[in-house]
Amino acid sequence: MPENPTVDPVRAEGPALVTGGTPGARRLVVLDPAGEAKHDDLPPTWRPLAADHEIFWCRLPVESGAREAALALAAPADARHLADVVASGPDAGEALRLAHEHRDHVRSVLLVDPAAEGVVSPGDALAADEGWLAAHGNEIARLRDAGIDVELVAHTTDTPDDRIPAPLPLGHPRVAEGVRTALAKLPAVHRPSL
Repeated sequence: MPENPTVDPVRAEGPALVTGGTPGARRLVVLDPAGEAKHDDLPPTWRPLAADHEIFWCRLPVESGAREAALALAAPADARHLADVVASGPDAGEALRLAHEHRDHVRSVLLVDPAAEGVVSPGDALAADEGWLAAHGNEIARLRDAGIDVELVAHTTDTPDDRIPAPLPLGHPRVAEGVRTALAKLPAVHRPSL
């Protein structure tokens, strides 16, 4: 895979994959475009999720980060252990593609600021995200037909706790809470094994 000249070399430092949580529990596969978890530890806001999940935090600025995400989804799974995929901004489309490619192993795709492929003003983030979801309606419908939920779990707002433009960092407390809330709503066994 050729080196991406737009990737900040500082973000590309560190491991491609950071794992945490409970081995053998339901998998959370995180596609992180910002390269958080650089020091081989999950963001503190995600640690409560680690009690009930095995988390595969794929740091996409690292050259092999995307390969690690595909490997995490390709692992054999039964209905109890279907994976949930979390992605933001520039990697939301890739999350839909990976979920379709590994649809036998995926229960949901949880999105954060999917429209933020560039800089999106905080006040415009929700409208931009709704437009993105509509533009990707066919892909989302295909996933839903396969029994995979697709949900917007967090977006940038124009409140004081969002001091940067979209996408909201995946380590942000509102993202972790949005993921936790979405996971709690999903049935334990979403669909029979295909």
